[in-house]
Amino acid sequence: MKKIKVGVIGGAGYTAGELLRILVNHPNVEIVFVNSSSNAGNPIADVHSGLVGETDLVFTSELPFGEVDALFLCSAHGDSKKFMDENNVPAAIKIIDLSTDYREKRADHDFVYGLPELNKSAIATATRIANPGCFATAIQLALLPLADKGLLTDEVHVNAITGSTGAGVKPSSTSHFSWRNNNISIYKPFEHQHLQEIGQSIVQLQPAFDKSINFIPVRGNFARGIYVTAYTTCALSLEEAKSIYKEFYKDAAFTFVVDKNPDMKQVVNTNKAIVYLEKHGDKLLIVSMIDNLLKGASGQAVQNMNLIFGLDEKTGIALKSIGF
Repeated sequence: MKKIKVGVIGGAGYTAGELLRILVNHPNVEIVFVNSSSNAGNPIADVHSGLVGETDLVFTSELPFGEVDALFLCSAHGDSKKFMDENNVPAAIKIIDLSTDYREKRADHDFVYGLPELNKSAIATATRIANPGCFATAIQLALLPLADKGLLTDEVHVNAITGSTGAGVKPSSTSHFSWRNNNISIYKPFEHQHLQEIGQSIVQLQPAFDKSINFIPVRGNFARGIYVTAYTTCALSLEEAKSIYKEFYKDAAFTFVVDKNPDMKQVVNTNKAIVYLEKHGDKLLIVSMIDNLLKGASGQAVQNMNLIFGLDEKTGIALKSIGF
């Protein structure tokens, strides 16, 4: 098969680093350019040190659109739309945006929301993909099977803890080591920006859904991973709930419903999502976990690229967890 030629915009951050780590070893991809105006001329491995010995590519300030089939936008939130407005990207180039800019369905763009467990067929025929957020991916995977059956009939309560890499590569007052280590805190309770896309997807499956999703995001004292616990009132037995979840994800390449209470280490460094259920009285407890940089960002972006170009979803992202 002819190699997919790709370019990366905004190549210096964590998501770009993970994306490049995958693409350098993807059997069907050739990286043509990695754009970063602040790092132009510098070897990529100088910024993403994990790629030492993997690539001799250097960052560029150029935009050779005519040489690529696909473009990954890894810029900061708000910058993807600015980039698209300022550059005449040829219509033939497939675009996968990892920012928040196009996740909301609007009349002014044609980006398809790129959660394969929800929109696989639409992704396969799309030219522009809005890659989901990390919290949004984990929480949706916890709730969508219930929405698909119209079973979200009460408020949903969600607590989710994320690693420090979710805050980006530039240290801030709440992400640098001295503050983050041996610490835990909440932020944006009940109003996190990912709630919009979560609600949008739930309504796609259950149009009458009008209950609150009470989301408490938590900063964890670890580098990567998202661990979600969600619960809601549910009349199903545990066995009935498991049956619905396993049926919903039976064709999912990376989402697995397990019977044993899992650990987050099972998904770190992989594109997997693991979902686990318990029943407590009239409450259904759902545990969902992903790696925020992979299934929550760059791994899912490559999964979407594979779908667009007719490859097996797992190509290049059959990664093993750290395990211990």
